[in-house]
Amino acid sequence: MAKAIATGIVKSRTMNKIPTDRQGSPAPSRSARLLPPRPDTPLSPEAALARKQAREQKDAQVRGVASIADMREAIRHASRGLPPLSEVPRVGVLDAVAFNAQAAKGLPFIITDLVEKWPLCALTPQDLREDFGELQVRARVGDYVNTAFATDRAMQDMPLREYLDLVADADADPGLPPYVGNLEMRALNRLCHWPAYFRKMGPPRFWLGPARTVTPLHCDYDDNIFAQIRGAKRIFLAPPHHDEFLYPREANAILFGSPFDPEAPDFDRFPLARQAALTECIVQAGELLYVPAGWYHQVRALTFSLSANRWARAQPLVLSGAAPA
Repeated sequence: MAKAIATGIVKSRTMNKIPTDRQGSPAPSRSARLLPPRPDTPLSPEAALARKQAREQKDAQVRGVASIADMREAIRHASRGLPPLSEVPRVGVLDAVAFNAQAAKGLPFIITDLVEKWPLCALTPQDLREDFGELQVRARVGDYVNTAFATDRAMQDMPLREYLDLVADADADPGLPPYVGNLEMRALNRLCHWPAYFRKMGPPRFWLGPARTVTPLHCDYDDNIFAQIRGAKRIFLAPPHHDEFLYPREANAILFGSPFDPEAPDFDRFPLARQAALTECIVQAGELLYVPAGWYHQVRALTFSLSANRWARAQPLVLSGAAPA
């Protein structure tokens, strides 16, 4: 399916026209499409420790907690009281109060009939190419699974049009397809109507790529709403306290990766992973998945896919149980 969609993209490269969106308005200026700077050169151990401590202090202040480490432990402790998750339930559209009541239970769930109403859901890959082809994107390239949480992983910057051309024949290459992941694409924000489920939220982050693009197993210690805009994704989920079976590695205070792959389990290397309770779900276009803080998840595109997510910037709901003010 990814190939069929992508190969329908027109290869025109007319560059002397002022870009406009589908309503005929001028597209965002080039300055609005600049990518964030690349990671700094390596720091000394002392400087790296000072930066880490400063970031953790800021992270704690943003989330209204005294310590990120204590927050992580509280999430794992709460997780031990959760019932087993045999499947991820689907519910209809929820208002903020109903969402927070459901989220306070500490379990993932999928909301239907919400994202499908967003204007962005109506755009095809060809529409994206025509309307936003000059938008600058940053693609993960090479073996981005085994370097997923490294600061120096391989990236390639290019216009969106060029990226869509690059992955048009992704099925012909057995390697990992280039993947635009965890990227702000502000020109698309007005086409998404995010519900006000959290007191504070970070900016939307977009994920774009053909089938077989993957984000390996990891957890974020922030509540997360994940919108599947086009295509479908397979997601594996494991509760926070099962990190003891998943060989976690710290990327930063609120992000931990795991080398275990639930799609190709290697129990010889990771024997404890046999005890991890992993639940698989398929998130379809138009659906929104709630991933509670601390839940491990691995995400793979089954088709050409466009997703977006937003992380809460507040105390996790499983700890507070409070609805937004």
